[in-house]
Amino acid sequence: MPSPLHDQTHRAALAQDARAQIAFFRASLNRDGYFDALDHAGQPIPDQPQELHVTTRMVHSYALAHAWGAADCAPLLDAGMAALWTRHRDAVHGGYGWSVTPTGFADDTKLAYGHVFVLLAAASALSVGHDAALRLLADIDAVIDRHFWDDSAGRLREEYRADWQGFSTYRGMNANMHGAEAFLAAYEATGQAKYLDRAGRILDFFTGQMAVQHHNRIPEHYTESWQVDPTYRGNPMFRPAGTTPGHALEFARLLVQHWDLSGRSDATALPRARALVETALSDAWLAEGGLAYTVDGDGRVLVSNRYWWPVTEGMGALAALMKVDPRPSDADWYMRLWDFAQGHFIDYTHGGWFPEI
Repeated sequence: MPSPLHDQTHRAALAQDARAQIAFFRASLNRDGYFDALDHAGQPIPDQPQELHVTTRMVHSYALAHAWGAADCAPLLDAGMAALWTRHRDAVHGGYGWSVTPTGFADDTKLAYGHVFVLLAAASALSVGHDAALRLLADIDAVIDRHFWDDSAGRLREEYRADWQGFSTYRGMNANMHGAEAFLAAYEATGQAKYLDRAGRILDFFTGQMAVQHHNRIPEHYTESWQVDPTYRGNPMFRPAGTTPGHALEFARLLVQHWDLSGRSDATALPRARALVETALSDAWLAEGGLAYTVDGDGRVLVSNRYWWPVTEGMGALAALMKVDPRPSDADWYMRLWDFAQGHFIDYTHGGWFPEI
């Protein structure tokens, strides 16, 4: 199959869907400068706290939209950047609380997962010239250096109370994966080598060591000394048992990005990325279509619910591989995922994607 990346009809369909999503989520911004959660029809859901990963991803998404040429992204960027600085930022202890309401923090736990998204938002805002980006970048950089980055391990520590007291010895793959994503974005926005180095150290551990030791599947959960913890059971969305094929697909895309930014000198990077993609798709693709959420260490499905984001990560990883190391099967898999998205996830009536089926 020819690459869909060069098919003008397909590219037009992607652009149309992007415009629909950009339009759909404009309704998130309310009069108070918060981002409301939306129902399937795009109507605000009342009395929901605003979570840090939502605020930061809105900034990132509308920075991308602005760079792409979409109109009127500034109000959402401005609101998100203001909310990060005046609402999520803890003016007493430093760092950023996980969720806020109009009256204050609903949960002021300090999570690596949330803080790396602040770095991503700052880097994305800087890349489009937002005037508050450098202030936010300097602040979050110092917080990550002081509390989360463990230079001896080359990975991120996980979680603290509001006053930076530790309350667990848990270490997680998910926060580190998104840390690599944020460090790569920060490197692209600033050119500072430390960000590229940190992303590389995270990727080397999870894709060069853990994936190799676990048949191209990456364990999610670890002890304080970075030993795999196969018994851990946490939040079923953010810390599910087993392994998550969608994360393997995301790691593959980040691995290609790091390889490209590093001068394309690592001969092992593309084979590692391809092995992650092929194993994840083989493990997770269900007979009725779609990707299962989690599998065990042998690739057997644990949670067969299908979420939107592994489909998008699969398309992203395959698109990256098709640009630098194309194989005929890449286009086949890419279109299989796109066709499933069109038939099940994309809401052609209201815009956006249904989050799960």
